[in-house]
Amino acid sequence: MAKTHVTMKVNGAEVEGLVEPRTLLVHFIRENLAMTGTHIGCETTHCGACTVDLDGMSVKSCTVFAVQANGSDIITIEGVANADGSLSALQEGFRMMHGLQCGFCTPGMIVRAQRLLKENPSPTEAEIRMGISGNICRCTGYQNIVKAIQYAAAKINGVELQEAAE
Repeated sequence: MAKTHVTMKVNGAEVEGLVEPRTLLVHFIRENLAMTGTHIGCETTHCGACTVDLDGMSVKSCTVFAVQANGSDIITIEGVANADGSLSALQEGFRMMHGLQCGFCTPGMIVRAQRLLKENPSPTEAEIRMGISGNICRCTGYQNIVKAIQYAAAKINGVELQEAAE
């Protein structure tokens, strides 16, 4: 099968590669770019483990072809940390509020939550739950994930979070 040349910006860096037209973005990211933080879960858009930010939108990279992302700006979990390498407010929130157990859903959940907080810097609990509803976690019951996002929102907005993790 003929390959197509693609270029895109991933986590601020220009990248390029040759891909078959059927290559999924998640496979391009993991295999061609060796960025394995984006997980492959269901490959049917149900779980959200493969969520990345594509041109300012949360997308499930298991249903986007790499050729469709040609020329795009993508953020993966590897691009979420602060420029100095320290944890972002969301990463810190997941750590401090115990927002993960096995960690499989965490990269997609954090990338989705980052987009949510960019669109709505002060979401209510209901808005957080709705905002992450496309991402499945089989371990936590979501309570501490919601607390982690509330923690990050409070930190970003310079206010103190009133509730501690259980």
